[in-house]
Order: sequence, then structure tokens, then C-alpha cells
Amino acid sequence: MSATAGRLARAWDSDILYSFRRSPVAMLSAFIALVLILSASLAPWIAPHDPMNLASLSLLDSFKPPVPMAGSDWSNLLGTDNQGRDVLSAIMYGMRISLLVGFASIIFAVVLGIGIGLLAGYAGGMLGALLMRIADVQLTFPAILTALLVDGVIGAAVPRTLHDRLQLYVIVFAIGISLWPSIARTVRGSTMVERNKDYVMAARVIGVPSWKIMLSHVLPNVIGPVLVLGTLGLGLAVVAEATLSFLGVGLPPTQPSLGTLIRFGNDFLFSGQWWVTIYPGIALVLLVLSINLLGDWLRDVLNPRLR
Repeated sequence: MSATAGRLARAWDSDILYSFRRSPVAMLSAFIALVLILSASLAPWIAPHDPMNLASLSLLDSFKPPVPMAGSDWSNLLGTDNQGRDVLSAIMYGMRISLLVGFASIIFAVVLGIGIGLLAGYAGGMLGALLMRIADVQLTFPAILTALLVDGVIGAAVPRTLHDRLQLYVIVFAIGISLWPSIARTVRGSTMVERNKDYVMAARVIGVPSWKIMLSHVLPNVIGPVLVLGTLGLGLAVVAEATLSFLGVGLPPTQPSLGTLIRFGNDFLFSGQWWVTIYPGIALVLLVLSINLLGDWLRDVLNPRLR
């Protein structure tokens, strides 16, 4: 028990947690992100209503205004949409899907970027140059255009019914494939620095395989910048998914994300039912902003020049 307490005490006094406790912006961002992520993750249990249950919807409840406007109802704190769905519950369920796509996309991008970056930086030569030229070409295209292109190609290559069933995986692949080049370039640069250090050369001398050197020795020393890029990339992935859904090429209406809710509510923005799109938009802004602020704090903490 004392050993566990000692480890907790050392972790509490570590540089990262000390910097976290001294940064009000980081603590507030972490609190907001934690509340939003927990509310999305626990939506089936804590949401006031189930917006996916069509049997519980009634058109007579449509366009209820949010509290405290006239005609509002405390059972629908943020009002209802044109189908009588509770906006707060829809936001919680929609954020759940947006975060699922965001996390899955950035994990895919990080794994692909680390693999290509390690290989390009450690092997070097023609292979490293070829991989980086591929990354350079992709970096000339905006991420959203790359995602649109991938989604369009896959949509044209598979039958419509199959595409609808695979749409979640298509969106994850499309967003992930658009985010890996920046991660790969960062990992390659750090790997090129690490591969010439004494501990790597000593591992080569004693006959350690190259793949083991990359995974066991080089990777732990280049993971810091990847954590920063992964955190910032999560916000980019959520925004990319929302953009695709807003353009109508994202997830189907049966799986509404924050972008889908904003697109549906946009039709009623200027007819007086502003809450249908404004509140999902605020939720998206708070989620992405809190994640980005955490990424900025993490970048400053892991930068040895700022210590």
C-alpha cells in the first residue's frame, strides 16, 4: 500500500501534473472536455430522452423553445427539433458518434504515421525519400478535400446499400488517411536524430534486429511530439467529420452526429427555431476548443526549450 502511495505521490509531483495544476486554462479545458466526453459516453443512461426511439417521438412536441423562453418545458431544457426530438439528448448522442469517429480516425492516423515515419527515418535512402514525397504530395491537398475524395471513390466503387452499412468505417478511413502525413514527417525527423545516438548504435553492434530497435528504443523517445499531434489531430478529426456530415456526405441520418444535427437545424435557423442548430454548434465549438487548448498546453509542457 505504501509503495502505491509513493508512486501516486511521485506522479502528483511530476513536471506534467505540476504544470497542469499551475495552468487555469488547462484545468478548465480538461474539465470541459471531461464533462462533454462523459456526457456523450453515458448518453444511453443519463440523456433525458432517447432521440433514436422513433416510437417516443411526437410531432405535437416539435419546435418547443428552450428554457427560459415562453412556451418552454423543463423536460426539454434546450427545446426540440422539427420531429419533436429533445435537442439536449440529440446533442449527447450526436457527440457520442462524433467522438467515436474522431478517436478512431486519429488512432488510425497515428498508427499509420508512426509506422511510416519510423520506417522512413530509420531506413532512410530511397525508401525514406519515396515515403516522404508521398506525404508531401498529400499535404498539398486540404484534409477535407482528401476525405471527400476518398469517400467519393469508395462510394463509387461499392454498391449503395453496402456503402451505407460501411459509411462509419469509410469516414474513419477517409479522415485518418488525410491526417497521417504531418505525424509521419514529425516522427521521421525525430527518428533521424535518434538513430545516430550511442544507444541505437550499441543496439546495432550487439545484433538487435532493426524492427526491435525502432519499437523498443527509438519509438519511446519520439512519442512526445506524437502525443501533441494526436491531441490536436483529435480536434481536427471531429471538425472534419462535422464538415463532411454538414455537406451531406458523412454519416447517414440514422446515425446523426453533431455535423448532421447542425445541417438539419440550419434549415430552420432563419425561421425562428434557432436553437435547433445553435446549441449543437456551441457543443461542437466547446468540444474542439477544449481539446485544442489541451493540445497547446501539452505541446508547451513537452517542449524542453520552454522548461
